[in-house]
Amino acid sequence: MIESRRRLRPWLNAACAAMLALGPAAGALLALAPSPAAAQNGARDAQAEQFVQTEAQRALTILANHELSTAEKTRIFRAFVDEVADVPRITQFVLGKYARIATPAQRQSFATVFREYASNVYESRLDEYHGETLKVTGSVVRRPGDVIVNSVVVGGRQSKPVAVAWRVMGGGAGWKVIDVQVAGVWLAITEQQDFVSTMDNAGGNVDVLIRQLQQKVQTERK
Repeated sequence: MIESRRRLRPWLNAACAAMLALGPAAGALLALAPSPAAAQNGARDAQAEQFVQTEAQRALTILANHELSTAEKTRIFRAFVDEVADVPRITQFVLGKYARIATPAQRQSFATVFREYASNVYESRLDEYHGETLKVTGSVVRRPGDVIVNSVVVGGRQSKPVAVAWRVMGGGAGWKVIDVQVAGVWLAITEQQDFVSTMDNAGGNVDVLIRQLQQKVQTERK
């Protein structure tokens, strides 16, 4: 299971965490959404399920296309994640409690550097996908417009199905991914925990997190 998570994390990360930094947070702070663990409603949402089936499989198809150059695959995949993520909401979420106190300049700096940091994570491994497919298995409506869609990834280098859950918000043709769970781990929540811990240890200094990410980006460029 750990190995399956390692192989899947880059493209799943691109579907949620990498999209945190595609642009600066817009407007006023968004209210942080409650934990996915609160889901209790047994109803399903067919539109949300279709959105995940279509878009997640589209991501896998892009990643598995080895006829594309790395540069072309990167360009196409970045356009894809621009399209399917709720960028402002996730950007706010990953900063946790510090989203309320970060200055506009800090939010701008964070968004810029985290885009590069997250991009490095998945772009360095864009050629590691070999025909995996995704099948939606159901969904749980937490409240109208807030749905957990369950799925499994099979094939390629997966020796057995890997469970993947997608938290999507919206409705009709306007669904957006806000988090992805693979092998029991919600990725955006995990990023938030890591980042908040870093800032807590720095006495609440948001600039410490920003500098840490900048250093990681610079290291990757060498």
